[in-house]
Amino acid sequence: MIDKLESAFNHHQQALSLRHARHEVLAANIANADTPNYKARDIDFGSEYKKAVENSERSQGSRDGLALDRTSARHLPGEGPALKGGAGNMDLLYRIPDQPSLDGNTVDMDRERSQFADNAVRYRAALSMLNSRIQGLKNAMQPE
Repeated sequence: MIDKLESAFNHHQQALSLRHARHEVLAANIANADTPNYKARDIDFGSEYKKAVENSERSQGSRDGLALDRTSARHLPGEGPALKGGAGNMDLLYRIPDQPSLDGNTVDMDRERSQFADNAVRYRAALSMLNSRIQGLKNAMQPE
């Protein structure tokens, strides 16, 4: 039963975690708009989402979460969820500037703000879809 619930929410979980990671990357671009030689970066959401879902489905079958190193044989073995495609494993792409600046910075504030706002709206939409899915499951489990 838990497996079914986990698989039902897997796509939403992956989408939300990728939207969050993209939000952090875009915020870093905005924060470094005046930093000389800073190169603006972004995430290709579609390909990263596809990789994250495939890796998550693969790891659900094998149940081999993240393993932690133990410094003593008496320590408990720790395992976390296998979040392949998380912020640490993502391929960050460099933005190609429309108009290069003299200091080597490639951040275009108009583009960054619009991408940031678009990502925020899509994050809220993903949260709304997840919330409606949870409400639907709760309603289905309620006796009448």
